[in-house]
Amino acid sequence: MDIAHLISDLLSIITISMCLFLKVPQIMNIVRRKSADGMNIYSLLMELASYSTTALYNYTNGYAILTYLEYPIIIAQEYVLIYLVLYHQDLVGQKSILGSIAYALVVTGFLSRWIPPSVLTLLIPFCTPVSLSSKALQLWEILRKMNADTVSVSTWIISALTNASRIYTIYMDSMDMLLLANVFLSTFMSGSIALVAYILQNKNKTKSA
Repeated sequence: MDIAHLISDLLSIITISMCLFLKVPQIMNIVRRKSADGMNIYSLLMELASYSTTALYNYTNGYAILTYLEYPIIIAQEYVLIYLVLYHQDLVGQKSILGSIAYALVVTGFLSRWIPPSVLTLLIPFCTPVSLSSKALQLWEILRKMNADTVSVSTWIISALTNASRIYTIYMDSMDMLLLANVFLSTFMSGSIALVAYILQNKNKTKSA
C-alpha cells in the first residue's frame, strides 16, 4: 500500500472515530437545557435525507466501507436528535409517526433493491443542495433569533473537520465528483455555523457577566 492510500485509510479511521460523538454534544445540550430553541426541525429532516441518500448510494455502488461508515453512525445519532427536537417543540404526533414509517419503507426498499439503485444515481446530485439548504436553514434559525444557546459549537466543528477529511479520502478512493462537491461545500457551511454560534454564545456570556 502506498503512502497516499495509507493516509487516506488513517483519515477515514479518524473521521469515523470522531463521528461516533458528532451529535452527542448537541443531544446533551438539549437534554441538559430541556429545550430545543434555536434548532430547526426542517434542517434536521433535510440533513437526514441527505445522509441517508449518500449512505445508500455508497453502499449500492460498492464503495470501500471506510469511505462512508460514518454515515450510518451519524444517522443513528440523527434519529435521537430529531426525536428530542420533535418532543421539545411539541411536534410528536400522527404526521411524525407516518413520516417515520414512510422513511423506513423507502430505506428498506433501497437496501433490499426493491427500488432500483439507479434511482439513487438520480437522487445523489440533489444531496448537495439539500445538505447546503439544511445547514442554511439552521444558520438562518440562529441569526433570526440571534440565539445559539442550545446549538453545540463542538458538533459543528467536528462536522466541518470530518467533511474536510472526506475531500481527500473520496478523491483517493473513487474521485466521485458528486460526492466531492457535497463534502467540500458542507465543510464550508458547517464551519460557518460553528463560527456564528461561537460568536453569539460568547456575546451572550459577555452581556450576562
